[in-house]
Amino acid sequence: MKTVFAKSKPGRKGVMPAVPKTSAAKMLPETLLRKKRPALPEMSELDVIRHFTGLSKLNYGVDGNFYPLGSCTMKYNPRMNESAAALPGFTAAHPLLAQLPEGEALVQGSLEAIWETERLLCELNGMSAFTMQPMAGAQGELTGALLIAAYHKAKGNKKTKVIVPDAAHGTNPATAALAGYEVVNIKSKDGIVDPEALEAVLDDDVAALMMTCPNTLGLFERHLPKLVEKLRSVDALLYYDGANLNAIMGRMRVGDVGFDVVHLNLHKTMSTPHGGGGPGSGPVGVSERLVPFLPGPRVIKKADGKFGLEYNLPQSIGQVTPFYGHFGVYIKALAYMLRLGGKGLGKASDYAVLNANYIRKRLEGHIDIPYPQICMHEFVASAVTTEAQGVKALDIAKALLDKGYHAPTIYFPLIVKECLMFEPTETESKETLDLFCDDLIAILKEAEKNPDALHAAPVNLPVRRLDETKAAREMVLKDDV
Repeated sequence: MKTVFAKSKPGRKGVMPAVPKTSAAKMLPETLLRKKRPALPEMSELDVIRHFTGLSKLNYGVDGNFYPLGSCTMKYNPRMNESAAALPGFTAAHPLLAQLPEGEALVQGSLEAIWETERLLCELNGMSAFTMQPMAGAQGELTGALLIAAYHKAKGNKKTKVIVPDAAHGTNPATAALAGYEVVNIKSKDGIVDPEALEAVLDDDVAALMMTCPNTLGLFERHLPKLVEKLRSVDALLYYDGANLNAIMGRMRVGDVGFDVVHLNLHKTMSTPHGGGGPGSGPVGVSERLVPFLPGPRVIKKADGKFGLEYNLPQSIGQVTPFYGHFGVYIKALAYMLRLGGKGLGKASDYAVLNANYIRKRLEGHIDIPYPQICMHEFVASAVTTEAQGVKALDIAKALLDKGYHAPTIYFPLIVKECLMFEPTETESKETLDLFCDDLIAILKEAEKNPDALHAAPVNLPVRRLDETKAAREMVLKDDV
């Protein structure tokens, strides 16, 4: 599709605003005045409307389509929560207000919203305190790793290693390394962490074990009590990657089963649509012994019931983000939790798990499922059977695009060959799931009869299959090439 500049025609115009009585030359210093007119596109109003309406038709979004995407919880989010976050009292308040003399009085509502969100997240996750500052899951991970490091430093522990299972999210080892730790990888057994494998690498140098529960295979870590016991024996902490909280919220409190640190992805789990780079939010919760190290300032409720900011935190790791993080995401999360309540959050998890298991059972016998046991909110399949006929996971994913679906996650986790990961979330109906399964089964049958047809997919989209390696190495950043 041509850019708006390529559609420009000299002299064409829409409705022109009235000429101001006072010229810009009289209102602005000469240094701020342009030497020549801006090179804006010249178009009629109809041209502009059709251009941007055409662009909107190329968008793929959860409002109109299904995302069977693993580990990303691309679910429909209620518009009511968007309206709550857009209230003028929230959007018009500058974050610096609270730092002005007597400024806290002007933002009591905003501070209370942060405090209440933290309180509810503590209750939901069994944690003693939360910081809302981290602005993405990865930053939440790093904050958690820094909190672990601060805890050990304060105790005089000389810890140098972090253990990461092979079914972990890829950011986990990267985060541990960025925090200065040596990463020790352990292999899974039957898809989950093996206590014996943990014990084989566990020593006094281990600072923590980073886990996702359920893990990226969609399997629940059944050996948690044993793992916690072994970690406690060397004063190592247990870190929870909250990317898969959608499977257990309202059903299991991670603090109750022994996790010391948890980061959440509010932009995935609690009513903020994500993708395209944001907005994100990765608040971090901690057990009682890590509370002193939380980033500052912290929102507190004073004896008189008013809210304020506490800066006197001598053991804090410091501020990890400007101001207080992504405030609008908190509001949507707060509205989400208040609207659903404890029972509603539990039902959301129930339906997410039910939907994933429904798809898994419907696909049995049509595609290889390496871990056929009951899964949580997502599961993995493998294209190893069709690979023998020349059809890889990538080809199946591209063919799903032609059917009108977003592709599932492919080639992750790495421990499953030709991996496809499916996560339907709780918001999809049985009719949608059945149609998706029917279409995927049809693609798998086509792979047996006519594999070359899948190699050409997608054929119905504005852009056909790209050479992704070449596109990354030889980028073209010009209009209308």
